[in-house]
Amino acid sequence: MAKSEKTSGKVASSAGKVLASKTASKAEKSVAASALTQKGSNETTSARVASTAAKLMNNPKASAAAKSAAASVLTQKTKKG
Repeated sequence: MAKSEKTSGKVASSAGKVLASKTASKAEKSVAASALTQKGSNETTSARVASTAAKLMNNPKASAAAKSAAASVLTQKTKKG
């Protein structure tokens, strides 16, 4: 069952900044792209992207914008059972 959460406009803006950044890592861009995909849709986060997002949340070098997108993506992860 899909969750009803969707990426907010503020988070989508942060995700866009991450995607446009020349210094963002591949992991940060992957999570940002997932967050943008979930803007205005019922898409949920894959296990692979959720794992990447969790690692970003614990990474002190990750930008605030990337962490914002990561938090949003984790909120939209479908829970098992």
